[in-house]
Amino acid sequence: MNSKMMKVFIGIAAVITIFVMFAPANAQNRREVRGKQMTKGQVKAIIDRVEDRLDNFVDNLDKSLDRSRLNGTDREDWLNRRAKDLEKATDELSREFDRHDPWADSREEVRKCLNIASDIDGSVKNRRFGSVTEANWSRVRYELNSLADVYNMPKVGAAAYRN
Repeated sequence: MNSKMMKVFIGIAAVITIFVMFAPANAQNRREVRGKQMTKGQVKAIIDRVEDRLDNFVDNLDKSLDRSRLNGTDREDWLNRRAKDLEKATDELSREFDRHDPWADSREEVRKCLNIASDIDGSVKNRRFGSVTEANWSRVRYELNSLADVYNMPKVGAAAYRN
């Protein structure tokens, strides 16, 4: 009986040791946002949504600009270029996010996305691009602002991003 009791204690001690060893590693991959723990997978899902919504926005923006008074102007070219810059920046964010184990290391890529998005945001707010394009931008901005919350950064359009 004494031998059996010793084996049970050793088993329990081994299980407790395993939990204690892996708890700090698991905590490194979580971050609290508005009182909610975020895992790397949850943050990756936000990044994926940004990319999906941005694709729709870029397509609709180009069509909207072609139907607007900006068609054929330098401003149209600039807006299309900034939208493509944001697509490239989110692609880079996604790649860097996947490469880094501590996902907080992607902060600089998030800042770059928010900075470019702030340029676009000012133009979308000041002009009429049609309800579809504006709704698509609203969805992109919402997801980018969710990323800003995750990384504890100012939201799209904040003064911190004005050049």
